[in-house]
Amino acid sequence: MVDKPLKNGLNPAFSGVIHIKKCSSKCHVPATRLFAENPFFYYNYKQKTERMGGVVADHTEAMIELLQKTIKEKDAENAELKETIAKLNETIDTLNSMVANLNETIEEMRRKIFGVSSEKTRRKRGSADDEAEDTGAVTVRNHTRTKPKPKSTREELYAKLPVVEVRCPVPDDQRLCPDCDTPMETLGWQFVREDLRITPAIVERVHYMQETLVCPACREEGDTTIVKAPTPTALLPHSPASPSMVAYVMYEKFVNAVPFYRQEMDWLQKGAPLARETTANWCIKCALEYFLPVYDRLHVYLVEREILHADETVCQVLHEDKKAASSKSYMWIYLTGNDGKPAIILFEYQPGRNGDYARDFLEGFSGLLECDGFTGYNKVDNVTLVCCLAHCRRYFYEAVPAARRRKMKLLDVNSPEEIPEEAASPDKAKEEKKTPAEIGVHYCNQLFKVERTLKDLSADDRKEKRLELETPIWASFWSWLDTVKPVGGSLLEKAVTYAENHRDLLGNYMLDGRCEISNNRAERQAKSYGTGRKNFLFHNSVNGAKSSAIIYSLVETAKANHLNIYQYLYTLLLYMPDYKDKPAGVEAMMPWSDFIKERCSGVMDTKTETPENRGQIPI
Repeated sequence: MVDKPLKNGLNPAFSGVIHIKKCSSKCHVPATRLFAENPFFYYNYKQKTERMGGVVADHTEAMIELLQKTIKEKDAENAELKETIAKLNETIDTLNSMVANLNETIEEMRRKIFGVSSEKTRRKRGSADDEAEDTGAVTVRNHTRTKPKPKSTREELYAKLPVVEVRCPVPDDQRLCPDCDTPMETLGWQFVREDLRITPAIVERVHYMQETLVCPACREEGDTTIVKAPTPTALLPHSPASPSMVAYVMYEKFVNAVPFYRQEMDWLQKGAPLARETTANWCIKCALEYFLPVYDRLHVYLVEREILHADETVCQVLHEDKKAASSKSYMWIYLTGNDGKPAIILFEYQPGRNGDYARDFLEGFSGLLECDGFTGYNKVDNVTLVCCLAHCRRYFYEAVPAARRRKMKLLDVNSPEEIPEEAASPDKAKEEKKTPAEIGVHYCNQLFKVERTLKDLSADDRKEKRLELETPIWASFWSWLDTVKPVGGSLLEKAVTYAENHRDLLGNYMLDGRCEISNNRAERQAKSYGTGRKNFLFHNSVNGAKSSAIIYSLVETAKANHLNIYQYLYTLLLYMPDYKDKPAGVEAMMPWSDFIKERCSGVMDTKTETPENRGQIPI
């Protein structure tokens, strides 16, 4: 309200300052601003003044100008507020994404630490599989699989074992006829049962006694002619180590994953107190002196092949030059593919993960190299890289929410169970509005399912069928992947990025029918080493790591060629002391040679051939 009323009710041509009462104080407000901010106040003031005969100055233009200025200021404030709101919304989205990514990371870490690391799904007891009828085709979860072959008989299972008959005769006091006391005759022997009997390892002390001859006639004449008998070459001079003993130590550690400190306790139970340092030195010296020539020869054969697989896994070496004991070193793994030739599997220790190590080891190789997405393999010359689809699938699998992941199955081409149709149908997954990660897994499963139907074909036919059946699947996969917009930093983004970065390499397996769709062949070899590493934890020295790589190479190569592993190690240690410098002798030690197949295809046998009675290699 007006503080000073109009004089005589009038205020001619008022254009000054209006005083308004507010909070018991007088505020001086310019009339133009007051009228602009309160149009109704100006209208009422004007009407009242005119009724009382007064004249009010015209503030319309000033009011319009001020209103326009005010509107611009408000528009600027609104634009600034909108920009602030947009930034806040963006921050909220970023924080929500960060929370989701952190939750994913926590769940993934929980799964890796406390969960099952295998991609396979355990079969529950009491499922439909157990209640299915005993027919030729068994229906399981809406798919049909062929009934497995019948179980082998005991005669087939134990065909390679020696047979010892234990005859149980009738006691002498019961051999007379109970009716007439006539001595009874043997009618025959009836089979009652079969037992498996094992003789635990027995450690013997073998003393080599060398015969010495002297000529008595020469002796009478004052001359002494002496002839000594030849003795077997010692495996390790001034050491009690024998081929059977060292082969047993190697077999226990590198096949059964029993570390040296556990073997030390076992040897004590057998009456032979052997320190772990002693057995470790035996393995190192024998590997570097006797096994290395065989390893090098296998290496030559390896790089002559046209298809190879490669992988690497971590190891720890306590005493390395210029490296801390807790630092990581690596076991590199190289093996032949499905080319129909004898398998070769080689491990190589290196202090790091630089691609130069793979380039140097594979020098002279030219062909297809199947590996994971590690960029170090790009340094290998004259090769075509083939990226593993199983690695790509694993990234999508890890991006699937934990609750849904438990219901999924990741089966391979060679899995005992066939991949079900509902797990390999990306179109159906899209219709069911499944997550992008699940759809990605379905695409990969679809390719694995097709590969399973082609594994029995020849290489040429397999290549032709791949181009016909799998090319459309890949085209659909890449088209779908281009539409996926994952949240930054999420597991799904990692999966999409991995696939995009290896778009040109994932389909290279279709260049050759002998090439496999995944690198699981090398992954299984890394698992063999990982099983032992879990028990022995680390290598003490660089020589220990190198010798372990050599022994693992011969063990896994023998296993892949269906040899008796212990017998192969024993045969190498039996012959190599005399033939390590003879190329023909080293050639005879190849796992596919007739000499090795004849001696190492049966059960363990250290009695037929011993250091004192073994023959010569036919070279």
